[in-house]
Amino acid sequence: MLSKHTEIHQIKNIGWLRAAVLGANDGIVSTASLILGVAASHVPHESVVIAGIAGLVSGSMAMATGEYVSVSSQADTEKAALNEERIELETDRTREESELAAIYVERGLDAPLAQQVAKKLMEHDAIGAHARDELGISKSNSARPLQAAIASALSFASGSALPLGLLVLVPEHQLIPVIVCGALVSLAVLGGMAARAGGARMLPGILRVTFWSAIALAVTAGVGALFGVK
Repeated sequence: MLSKHTEIHQIKNIGWLRAAVLGANDGIVSTASLILGVAASHVPHESVVIAGIAGLVSGSMAMATGEYVSVSSQADTEKAALNEERIELETDRTREESELAAIYVERGLDAPLAQQVAKKLMEHDAIGAHARDELGISKSNSARPLQAAIASALSFASGSALPLGLLVLVPEHQLIPVIVCGALVSLAVLGGMAARAGGARMLPGILRVTFWSAIALAVTAGVGALFGVK
C-alpha cells in the first residue's frame, strides 16, 4: 500500500507573500514619504496629519483597484483559454492526448510511458490535466480578483499605520528623524521576514528594501523642503 508523503516547500507561499509584502512595503514607503515631504515643507502639523490620513485611504483604494483590475484581466484570460481547451477536447480528443503526451516527453518521459500517463490523466480529468500541464493553470495559482484586492488594501493600510501612528504620537520637532528611523527599521524587519518566509537569505532582502526605500524617503523630503513654505 502506498503511503502519502507530504513535503513542505516555501514556493507555495510566493503568491500571497508577494502581494502582502508589496502592499505593506508600499504602505510604509508611500505614507512615510508623503509625511516627510509635507512636514519638510513647514506646513502646520494638522496639515501633515490630514495628508497622512489621505495617503492611507487613497493608497489603499488605489492598491485594491489596481490589483482587482490586473487580476480580473488574468482571470478573463484564464477563462478564455480554458473554454478554448474544452472545445478542442470535444472536437479532437486524440490530438489533445498526443499533445499532452508530447509535453511529458519534453519533461523526460519515454514516449510509451508519456502516452500512457496522458491517457490515464485525461480519463481522470482531461481539462484539469491540460489546464495544469499545457496552460500552467492550477487551483493554487488561479486568479481571484476580489481576494487579491482586499489583501492588497489591507496590507497597504497595515503598512501605512506605522508612520501614521508615529505622526500622531511623536512631537512635531522630532517628527522627521523618528519617521525616517521607524520606516527604515520596519522595512528592514519586513524584508527579513519576507525572505525567511520564502526560504531565501535574509540579508539581501533587508539591504534591498532599506536601500531603495531610503532613496525614496530622501527624494520626497528634498522635494518638500525645496518647494515648501518659506
